Amino acid sequence: MVSFAVRSKWFKRRQLILTLLLSLSFLLVTFNFSSAATQAKHYTDLQFTPLTEIKIPKYERYTLKNGLVVYLMEDHELPLVSGTALLRTGTRWEQANQVGLASLVGTVMRTGGTQKSSADKLNEILEQRAAAVETGIGEGAGTASFDALSEDLETVLGLFAEVIREPAFPQEKLDLAKTQIKGGIARRNDDPKNIVSREFKKLIYGEDSPYARTVEYATLDQISREDLVKFYQEYFHPNNMILGIVGDFEAKKVRSLIEAKFSDWKPNLKLTLPQLPQVSPANLGGVFFVNQPQLTQSNVLIGHLGGKFDNPDYAALDVMNGVLNGFGGRLFNEVRSRQGLAYSVYGVWSPRFDYPGMFMAGGQTRSDATVQFVKALKTEIKRLQTQQVTTKELNYAKDSTLNSFVFNFQDPSQTLSRLMRYEYYGYPADFLFRYQKALTNTTTADIQRVAKKYLQPKNLITLVVGNQTAIKPPLTQLSAQVTPIDVTIPASQTQAQN
Repeated sequence: MVSFAVRSKWFKRRQLILTLLLSLSFLLVTFNFSSAATQAKHYTDLQFTPLTEIKIPKYERYTLKNGLVVYLMEDHELPLVSGTALLRTGTRWEQANQVGLASLVGTVMRTGGTQKSSADKLNEILEQRAAAVETGIGEGAGTASFDALSEDLETVLGLFAEVIREPAFPQEKLDLAKTQIKGGIARRNDDPKNIVSREFKKLIYGEDSPYARTVEYATLDQISREDLVKFYQEYFHPNNMILGIVGDFEAKKVRSLIEAKFSDWKPNLKLTLPQLPQVSPANLGGVFFVNQPQLTQSNVLIGHLGGKFDNPDYAALDVMNGVLNGFGGRLFNEVRSRQGLAYSVYGVWSPRFDYPGMFMAGGQTRSDATVQFVKALKTEIKRLQTQQVTTKELNYAKDSTLNSFVFNFQDPSQTLSRLMRYEYYGYPADFLFRYQKALTNTTTADIQRVAKKYLQPKNLITLVVGNQTAIKPPLTQLSAQVTPIDVTIPASQTQAQN
């Protein structure tokens, strides 16, 4: 038997070891050592050999009679097994007066134990085996996962199935989760980065959009245990779930375990998922401001509504990101290095799988450089449309993106996660390789074309979080109308009464 301490170290070190080995192998294979040994070179002049072809490991996909989709991928490098379930649900399908409900379901499913095993018993069994079972619900999906040693797979998979199929949702754990969320609400204005990110989404999507709204004391007060049970019963069915297991196992044995744990789970033959929320730009331009007198610098975001991953121009837009963003990108070279206007600066076309993402650029700058910083960002965005990128810029952006492509396949677990997510959102299994091919074929003309087509300088929304009295010249140099945003946290009904 392997000791508890050794098991814990395996789990903690697994990802680090695999990442370090992959990184070392990549350097050994691609770096031109003979050239480096004879003459020191600037990082932009380093030569790398072409990447070897990346192949998806062998895997099995099948469907149980109750509709549960299963992926199995063997990996015998370490005596570990992990599993992930994706459930078609999400916070975007909450009612507007119950924001926080889905998150609470995802939390209390795990913290509250099951109808067979109390939370304490569940924790004890897992801790004895250095195993883990976790659940959560995010914006577009619900997830459940487990990690275990190969020898404990049957036990841990059984607990994993219990948590998914028979959560208890005890009232005291719901109350605790609410208290923890309320603590987060009370602290949400402590970090200006959180403020600018949260309020920028509201300006892009609208404050009532499921992609931007925030949990409040009042919405938490509207959520009962019965609401958690109802939400769970609406979405947690085998024909609404994808299960993937990867690691050190024999597929035949795991198929039998899955059959034993999940095959008697009855499907919902009348399952109908709500339509996705409609998305349209909430604002077409404008300058907005959140006054935080204690700040010595400004946090800035500018941008507009973006697009999805399945856009045929996604690869060219990603190369455009490389031209604009990161070390060696135009924003870093011009705004940070040459003009000295930013502590950090970035710009990115950020798509989503099944709804439009955002284009955004921004960073942190001195209060007295705020207006100049915003103008510099806008200048670089317009320059993408008016000035064709150089061959050197294109090659650097493409090489950076292509060389990082290998890190999409650091281990079989990551690869399997991608396969599952592509099926979840209706993308082809080879989507990433189609993207790789399109990226390789991107030209300088493509960059200027997509910049002209998708970037909208006239519709850029500008949001500044900073110290109003220290911003000199004032933001009115950007627009005659500067709209203030009030980030005061609304009190709950109980607090208001007190």
